[in-house]
Amino acid sequence: MNFVEGGVCAAQGFRAAGIHVGVKTHATWKKDLALIVSDVDCAAAAVFTKNVVKAAPILVDKAHLTDGKARAIVANSGNANACAPQGEENAEKMCAAAAAAIGCKPEDVLVSSTGVIGQTLKVGVIEEGMPALYAALEHSEAASDAAAHAIMTTDTVKKEAAVETVIGGKTVRLGGIAKGSGMIHPNMGTMLCFLTTDCAISPEMIRAALLETVQVSFNRISVDGDTSTNDSCIVLANGLAGNAPITDKGADYQAFAEALKTLCTLLAKKMASDGEGAKHLITCTVTGAKSEASAETIAKSVISSTLTKAAIFGADANWGRVLCAMGYSGEAFDPDKVDVSFASAAGEIAVCAQGRGLDFDEDKAKAILTEHDVEIHVAMGEGSGSCTCWGCDITYDYIKINGDYRT
Repeated sequence: MNFVEGGVCAAQGFRAAGIHVGVKTHATWKKDLALIVSDVDCAAAAVFTKNVVKAAPILVDKAHLTDGKARAIVANSGNANACAPQGEENAEKMCAAAAAAIGCKPEDVLVSSTGVIGQTLKVGVIEEGMPALYAALEHSEAASDAAAHAIMTTDTVKKEAAVETVIGGKTVRLGGIAKGSGMIHPNMGTMLCFLTTDCAISPEMIRAALLETVQVSFNRISVDGDTSTNDSCIVLANGLAGNAPITDKGADYQAFAEALKTLCTLLAKKMASDGEGAKHLITCTVTGAKSEASAETIAKSVISSTLTKAAIFGADANWGRVLCAMGYSGEAFDPDKVDVSFASAAGEIAVCAQGRGLDFDEDKAKAILTEHDVEIHVAMGEGSGSCTCWGCDITYDYIKINGDYRT
């Protein structure tokens, strides 16, 4: 398996575009409308937020996915179309406008939105801009880049990646773009992710692979503990790679699932690294737990801890914050067996052994925690379960970004 260029256009038969149409009135320069189109019909699947309050596009997508097929994805930034007047009607209008340009049925178009909640979507500018958006479609790295930028809100960098592998003797590619910087605590982070592949795979198998993947990638990151109303992860598979269609969980399925997990894990880490105002990517790896599920719960509690995030921001090796977050995770364990260390490109330092603090070099610890990528290693001493989760620090800028997000 190799990483390749091209994002959502890396796979055969996919085109993309991103342009500015004016969804958000005062952002007169920013791309805010994206379109991803396959040359042929696709097997499709999606995973959505577990938030009881769901944005209108999610309700529309659920209806459009009942047959497990789709042809395109249209998405806007600048307005979440959640809890908004005429929400579902406007989401359907977006699908209809895209379908008219593409020449397919509206129900073969999936839709996503991201931005401010509760405000009426300016669907008119989307409808008016659709011909220009369709005309901008390309099968190129630049086209994927444009689409990736069009779905960004408070993101500071685009999230884009692609991988290549061999399945059934055929070269298969999977690509994706994502957005997510704040309101990230996925339960299926605000996160959107659009994935494309030229692998031939049935709707049932691609849905199974997506569900497995989300659990070990997007559901293992957290920025601020907020689960969005709009979280969506959508995958389209057009089969143009020419491999024998994957219809069961055999060797070809495992190869595809592994490639999908690799792609989504990278995109998830990009989201965590780009958390609103963040200065550090935090990776917490728990080993020696009673089970993988137990290790995941503990690791997620650590990377979600506001006090741990603040300590990392301050380059303070306050390992007590880590142990405290573990203790309220809901998992039962023996604190007297726990070892904790911090690591980064600057080295590694043990700070806790058997639940007790160690004498350590504060200057070395500070140097380690000053690096952008910081790792927290937790050894439980109770079993063989392990898990890695990703988060970020919390900074003054997080409050600045969200204090006036709507206005």
